[in-house]
Amino acid sequence: MDKFGPHWQGHALRIQEAWDALVKADDIVLCPGDLSWAMRLDEAQKDLEWIGNRPGLKILGRGNHDYWWSSIGKVRAQIPKSCVALQNDAYDLGEVVVAGSRCWSAPGTADFTPEDQKIYERELLRLRMSLEAAKKMASGRPLIAAIHYPPFTTNGSPTGYAQLMEEFGVAVCVYGHLHDERSHRNAVQGQVNGTTYHLIACDFLRFTPKLIWPQDLS
Repeated sequence: MDKFGPHWQGHALRIQEAWDALVKADDIVLCPGDLSWAMRLDEAQKDLEWIGNRPGLKILGRGNHDYWWSSIGKVRAQIPKSCVALQNDAYDLGEVVVAGSRCWSAPGTADFTPEDQKIYERELLRLRMSLEAAKKMASGRPLIAAIHYPPFTTNGSPTGYAQLMEEFGVAVCVYGHLHDERSHRNAVQGQVNGTTYHLIACDFLRFTPKLIWPQDLS
């Protein structure tokens, strides 16, 4: 990753030291995508084992660079026991229920092309499936959504993903994908229409886990 800038040098050790110091065995860690540069599932095993060896229950999602992520059945069979893979579904964490989906570039974002429209519409359906499963499972408990792509456009307008967060009354949404200073500066965070948004790209967080629940709304 250091090819993306000197601030990435030694990032794995920095993440490990911060994670191991802050996260306890009964904590939950959301990891929504871009987990390994591997092209095949067997090639991703070392990275997955590294994640699995960190404290806490890890909720994994797929990012646009996770080419190793094949069928969900194969992924779930190979990931460490301390990890859960989300794909078009939800997971009950007791106090809250977490939903998750990769999502995609949306209309209005700088990199959106006409070829992206069909994928965007498909990803909206997948996120809806996940949120529907979470809402049914939650029975009134708070929902957390862990997605990879940002739910707002480059200029801060809500995409269909943000509209789904409002529709389903999602309490917290975390997202990543953004890895440059301008994107970090313009990323939408805080409460919008009842949902609290967090950018959790690891370089934005300086490779240190961020506490998102329980919420501090002071």
